[in-house]
Amino acid sequence: MTSAHGGRVLNLDSLARLRRGLRTPGPALRLPVPDGMTAPLGCDAVAVPARLGRLVMPRLPRAGCVYADATHWWWLVPADSDHALEWPSPARYATGAVVPDAPEIPELIHRPNGKLPYTPPIPLYLALCRVTGTAPAWSRPVSA
Repeated sequence: MTSAHGGRVLNLDSLARLRRGLRTPGPALRLPVPDGMTAPLGCDAVAVPARLGRLVMPRLPRAGCVYADATHWWWLVPADSDHALEWPSPARYATGAVVPDAPEIPELIHRPNGKLPYTPPIPLYLALCRVTGTAPAWSRPVSA
């Protein structure tokens, strides 16, 4: 595509391809499901800064697999647990339980009893809202 002046016009798709091309692809580290456990619903993860992780953990009625390093804690949740949820900042939702920018897989610091690795997403969401001072999305006023 060219402009009226003969220069090349970049559309959003072109810019997105260029941005992806600038990234140096490193190995995609994924949080593993521990041996002996199954993840029939697939796995995603929710990451928070380590200082918040320590505050969230005691607020959960049940925690699934939790991984940690010096800077972040990650909770395994069923895939698509971000559907219709705005996870409060500074939480980050990691589709496929991929840990971006980590030099190695974080250490498993909590493993639940049983065969499922998941932390129930709604209690995790509410605990994160509580420690971040964020109102849950469904309790915010709706504008017309």
